[in-house]
Amino acid sequence: MDNANSRRRAGALAIAAAVALATTAIATSPAQAEGPELISNGTFGNGHAPWWGTANITLDSSGGQLCADIPGGTVNPWDVIVGYDGVPLQTGESYDFGFFAAGDPSKVARALVQLPVAPYTQYLSAAPELAPGGAAFAYTFTSPVDLPSAQVAFQLGGSVDPWRFCLDDVTLTGGAEPPVYEPDTGPRVRVNQVGYLPDGPKNATLVTEATEPLPFTVVDSGGRVLTRGTTVPRGLDASSGQNVHSLAFDGLRRAASGLTVVADGETSRPFDIDARIYDRLAVDALRFYYPQRSGIAISEELRPGYARPAGHVGVAPNTGDTLVPCQPGVCDYSLDVSGGWYDAGDHGKYVVNGGISVHQLMSEYERGLAGRDATLAIPESGNGVPDILDEARWEQEFLLSMRVPAGEPLAGMAHHKIHDAAWTGLPLMPHLDPQKRELHPPSTAATLNLAATAAQAARIFKRFDRAFAAENLAAARAAWQAALANPEMYADPNDATGGGAYNDAEVSDEFYWAAAELYLTTGDRTYRDFVLASPHHTGDIWRDRGFDWGNTAQLGRIDLATLPSTLPGRSEVRRSVLRAADGYLATLDAHPYGIPYAPAGNSYDWGSNHQVVNNLIVLATAHELSGSKKYLAGVLEGMDYILGRNALNVSYVTGYGDVAAENQHSRWYADQLDPALPNPPPGTLAGGPNSSIQDPLAQRLLTGCAPQFCYIDDIESWSTNELTVNWNAPLAWISAFIAARGDC
Repeated sequence: MDNANSRRRAGALAIAAAVALATTAIATSPAQAEGPELISNGTFGNGHAPWWGTANITLDSSGGQLCADIPGGTVNPWDVIVGYDGVPLQTGESYDFGFFAAGDPSKVARALVQLPVAPYTQYLSAAPELAPGGAAFAYTFTSPVDLPSAQVAFQLGGSVDPWRFCLDDVTLTGGAEPPVYEPDTGPRVRVNQVGYLPDGPKNATLVTEATEPLPFTVVDSGGRVLTRGTTVPRGLDASSGQNVHSLAFDGLRRAASGLTVVADGETSRPFDIDARIYDRLAVDALRFYYPQRSGIAISEELRPGYARPAGHVGVAPNTGDTLVPCQPGVCDYSLDVSGGWYDAGDHGKYVVNGGISVHQLMSEYERGLAGRDATLAIPESGNGVPDILDEARWEQEFLLSMRVPAGEPLAGMAHHKIHDAAWTGLPLMPHLDPQKRELHPPSTAATLNLAATAAQAARIFKRFDRAFAAENLAAARAAWQAALANPEMYADPNDATGGGAYNDAEVSDEFYWAAAELYLTTGDRTYRDFVLASPHHTGDIWRDRGFDWGNTAQLGRIDLATLPSTLPGRSEVRRSVLRAADGYLATLDAHPYGIPYAPAGNSYDWGSNHQVVNNLIVLATAHELSGSKKYLAGVLEGMDYILGRNALNVSYVTGYGDVAAENQHSRWYADQLDPALPNPPPGTLAGGPNSSIQDPLAQRLLTGCAPQFCYIDDIESWSTNELTVNWNAPLAWISAFIAARGDC
C-alpha cells in the first residue's frame, strides 16, 4: 500500500487493471483500422467457433450475435467468461480493439486482452457498461510483449442476479496510432477548491509560459472584482514539470462563496471564504471508518447509500473471521478476529496499519480536537462515550484479538495480519468473499504496535471503561515483554498473496514509540530509561517523506512533546518538534505549490498525500507548542494542495471541490465498475501521486510522468488511487485541528 514494497500482485487475478485509453463509440460498429484482422469470426454470421465459454453458460449464435444467459450468484468477474484464443501480439505494436455488446439488465463487464495462463497479465483491460439496447465500444492499446497466442476474454461474473449478454462485430487490428494519455487539468489557475479561512493565507498557482509578473483579479459569483494583484514568477517546478507563478490574496477576509481567480486569460474553479469550511470535513473524514468496519452490518439509516450485510462473520459464502486458523505450519490454534476495519480496498486487516490509524484517532481525542458523543452517526452514538473513541475501540478490540493465546510459546506477541488466502477481483462485497481466511505469523512490529496503542488506550479509556483500560494495560505490558524476547521477528516480504506484506525489518522506531506510550501511561522508570537511551529520542527522525506505518518514532516524539510527564529533558523534545516544523515550513515556502513535501530525488511515495498531511501534523503540533501563527499558516497552505492547488487541479478528497477524486480502488465502493454500488463516502482521501506507479494501468498511462502527474482517478490504479484507514486518520486529525481554529 503506502511504500515502495508493492502490496498488490500485478496479475489479473489480483485486480483487472486497465492498460489502454478507451472511448465509447456512438456508431453501431467500430471502424476498421489498417492492419490484418486478428479475430477470424467476430460477426457470428455462421456459428461462433472458435469462441468458447465457461461451463456455466451456453453460447448461442443462432440470431447472428453471440449471446449467453449469465447466471446469478457468482462472485468474481472471471467466474463467467466468453473467450477467444490464439491472438498474435507484437512488442511495441499498437492495436485497435472494438466490439458491439449489450446487457439486459444493464451490467458492467470486463473486456480483456491478456496472457491466457497464470498470472493472466493484461495488456488491455476495460470495463464497458452494457445496456439493453447495446452500444459499440472501441479501445486502443500497445502490446509490451511478443506473444503468439494472446487471449480475448469477456469476464461476465460477479452478479447476484442473472442477466443476458450479447456480443457482435468484434475486431482486433494492428497498425493503430499509439495511445497518448493527457489528463484534463482544467483551468491553469489552481486554487483550494473548498476554500480559505477569512484570516488565513490565500494562495494559488498559475501555470503559464510567461516569465514576467502578470496581473490577476479575484471576482465574486456576479463578476464583481474584489481585489487585484500581481503574480510572482517561480520558474520551472520540478515536481510538475510546469512553469508556474504564485499569487496571494490574503487581504480578502470577508466571508463569500463562489469566488474565482482570473489570471492570464484563465478562470479558476470556484471556492469560498468561510471560517467553518473544515467543520464538515473533520466529521466526514471520521465517518469514513464506520462503512470500513468488518463483522457488522452497515445500517442504511446511519449511512444512506452504503448499507450492506456484515462481512466475514461466517455466513456463507464467507468462511468468516470468527474462527480463523493460521497459515499451514504457523500455529495449531484458531482465533476469533472478527471486527476491526478493512484496511483498504480489499478485505485484509493488518495490525501495523491499524496501529497507526487507531493511534491517530485516539490522539485526535487526547489532544482535545474531538470529544463529543453523537457526532459520527455510528451504532454507539448516544452511549455517553465520545464517538471518536467508540470508533477507535472497534479497531483496538480487533488488535487485542490478534494476540497469541496464553500458554503458547509466543504468548503476548501479535499476529501480523489476517486476510484471504488468495486475491479476489473487483467488485466484491465483503459478505460475498468466499476465500479462506488465514492468520499470518506474529511479528515484532505488530507486537509493538499493539503495545503502543494498548498503552494509549489504557490511559484514554480509564474514565469511560476501567475494565477495558485495565485489559489494554495488561496487554501492552505483555506485548512489550514479548517483543523484547523476540526483537527480530520480521514479516516476510514475500508473504503477499491475498494481502499486502507490510514488511518492516527496522523496528527500533516501534520500540521507541511503544516505550514512549507505556511511559506516558505508567510513569515507570523501565520505559523512561528505554526512551532516554533510544537513538530515536535525540536523533533527526523527521523524514522529508513524513512518518507512516513503517516509520513511527515520530509518534512517540510528538506525544512526549505534547502530553504531560516528568521526562528529563522534555523541553529539548519540544524544541526538536519546532525545529522539524521549521524544516517543513521552509520546504513549503520554497515550493511553488506550497507543499511541505520534497522527497529525495523528487520521487513521490505510495500514499504521498497522507505523508503530506502527516507533515502538516508536525506543523500543527509546533503551533500548539509555540503559539506561533506561522505554523498554522503552513498547515492551511499545505491543505490547499490536498484540496485542489496542485498540478492536476483535482481535490484528492471525495465530495470536496468541483473536481474531486471519486474512483478510489475498492472492492465495494466500486461504482465505476458497477453503477449499483456507491463511490467512496465523502471525506475519503485518495493515496495520490506515486512515482513508482506499480499497477498496470498507471504503468501504461503514466510512464515518464513528472511526480505530481503520477496519479489517475481510476479504480484500477491501486498504486496511485487507493483508499486506506491510515490515510484518512491524519486527514481527520488535521481537519479537526483547523476546524477548532476556524477564526485563526
